[in-house]
Amino acid sequence: MKALDSNSDWEKPKARLNEALRRDEFELFLQPIIALARPGEWHMAEVLIRLRQEEKALLPPGEFLPAFDLFGMLPQLDSWVLRKVARRLAGSPVRFSINVSGPTLEEEVLPRLLRDLDVPRGRLLFEIEESDLVARARAAERFCDAIRAAGGGIVIDGFGRQNLSFERFAGLRPDFVKIDGALTRPLLSDEASVLRVQTIQRLGEALGVGLIAECVETPDVLLQLDSLGVGHAQGYGVCRPKPIDELLLGERLLAA
Repeated sequence: MKALDSNSDWEKPKARLNEALRRDEFELFLQPIIALARPGEWHMAEVLIRLRQEEKALLPPGEFLPAFDLFGMLPQLDSWVLRKVARRLAGSPVRFSINVSGPTLEEEVLPRLLRDLDVPRGRLLFEIEESDLVARARAAERFCDAIRAAGGGIVIDGFGRQNLSFERFAGLRPDFVKIDGALTRPLLSDEASVLRVQTIQRLGEALGVGLIAECVETPDVLLQLDSLGVGHAQGYGVCRPKPIDELLLGERLLAA
């Protein structure tokens, strides 16, 4: 929390976090996810968050999420994001993927809020790190069941970093699995990564789970992923994160 500790506004960090939530001092960004069959269009995006500082600089999540975690406030932040994103669904065909923290899996706040907000079924996806699914297996299963009952979908993030087994996650019935950047970045030079992505692709196809390759940085990697049968891609080679208002002005995507 060095960036926060060096700022006089953060002398009482928990009170400052509550104030930031109360005053809506966050900005929502989107990073589009494209279907490789239609690379010039996008209809799905991951929601990212930035914190406005008094001098109007935007802090990335790595600068303030540790503080939310330290004070047990990640569920409050996740709820704030869900409320704001739900308001942006009207009139937009985009499916939004919202990141869910490990502590939020232990609570019922997001499924209950999703029901209360009356969000159209299938429009919101909830993205959970593979490591959190392993560490909080029972809570994750309850959370995923409740989210599905409320009309949401599930994305497993960071898959393939440690293992390639879908077996432990089959009961969660994910809509999508994100192939970790540790496999996609070296895809053009590392045969082992190619083989691992091929294995994930076969498993996903057999189970009817969509695949999203993360951290795609070049057109050549996009072509390789398409040849391997991976359906979707996300990364700087597709589009950099941009403010939500800027990206929702149109459905067409120009690569950054």
